[in-house]
Amino acid sequence: MTQIDIYYEGGLRTRSVQGKREIITDGPQEFKGKGEMFSPTDLLAASLGSCVLTLMGMAAERLKISLEGLRLTVDKEMAQLPSRRIGRLIVHVYCPQTFDIETTQKLETAGSHCPVHQSLHPDTKQEFFFHWGEP
Repeated sequence: MTQIDIYYEGGLRTRSVQGKREIITDGPQEFKGKGEMFSPTDLLAASLGSCVLTLMGMAAERLKISLEGLRLTVDKEMAQLPSRRIGRLIVHVYCPQTFDIETTQKLETAGSHCPVHQSLHPDTKQEFFFHWGEP
């Protein structure tokens, strides 16, 4: 089990602490937050992207291949109804290398089935697009 201590700093800012590590979040400016740091929902999108790359990296190590230059983007769309929440996350993964179809499928499966993806509510649409041979 992992414990994270979270403190409200005022002005819609929070500070999350785990050991010597800290993450600061701000509420969006549209809700009178400072908007200087990632918002909590931005961190969820970043967690999904980081998890995808981590799982693909783990698969690459097992396959003994390099994914140097691997990167992704995550677009986060908010939904307003029935309540304000993340409605859709669009993930584009860019890999400068190309691989055979079997290796490509293993990497895509690893990335698109990461624990963060599996933990999100089914109403949060997640779309994955893999771009092989593109930096």
